[in-house]
Amino acid sequence: MEILVQALQVIIALGLLNVWLIRASKSTPYRGGDAETISEEFATYGLPSFMIYVVGGLKVIIALTMIVGIWVNAVIVPAAAVLIVLMLGAFVMHLKVKDPIKKAIPSLLMLGMAIAIAVISLS
Repeated sequence: MEILVQALQVIIALGLLNVWLIRASKSTPYRGGDAETISEEFATYGLPSFMIYVVGGLKVIIALTMIVGIWVNAVIVPAAAVLIVLMLGAFVMHLKVKDPIKKAIPSLLMLGMAIAIAVISLS
């Protein structure tokens, strides 16, 4: 089970870093509404612009913490817990703007992986 948790940690870390550091200004089929960039997506959700930095900062910290968690087990569950809250928020934002469920798939996958990490790590 430790290998599974570590694999999920790496997948989450690479996914978050990809979205927030590499693809932030690029279009994807999963952005909310008709948004092309993360800043447009947050505007679509009706969120203030400073929230991009709050959420983005938290997600980059979570990604780095997931990597550190490979060696320091104590940080895994707190990072997973924060990610669970953020991914629930992302899913709710997709519902708020009446996106098709397809656009929420990445947030639901991240949510599922974070829950799996937390449950396995706590058992």
